[in-house]
Amino acid sequence: MIRVQAEDFDIGAEVAALVKGRTDIGAVVTFSGLVRDANGGTVASMELEHYPGMTEKELARIEQEARKRWPLQASLVIHRVGKLMPGDNIVLVVTASPHRQAAFESASFLMDYLKTRAPFWKREDKEGEAHWVDARESDGAAAAKWGL
Repeated sequence: MIRVQAEDFDIGAEVAALVKGRTDIGAVVTFSGLVRDANGGTVASMELEHYPGMTEKELARIEQEARKRWPLQASLVIHRVGKLMPGDNIVLVVTASPHRQAAFESASFLMDYLKTRAPFWKREDKEGEAHWVDARESDGAAAAKWGL
């Protein structure tokens, strides 16, 4: 399941809904990303933009790729857009599998894609100056191990 939304989300409620009634799941891995207040300067806010329709299509495609690579029983990707403040949730990735290795690897794969290839644009407001945020070199190296 994929959701792009401005609204916040409750991590516990999202995980509970994903696994409710499931007895075929042996491992659940979650990753949640938050807005930091310091990223080479004090961050006052972050604005996330996307191309509606295209973004959801791309996220659905990469989620299907994860399902081809690993035996996932369920997965969820929520990515927020709009103006976010330090401490706000940005992203939630949940993967569920019969075994932990598949859940861990697929969650890493999805996050590496989100950090490097997903069609989101991030602009940070630091000390009154706004600038666009690029993926870090280390993010690109992490994504490369998956062939992204």
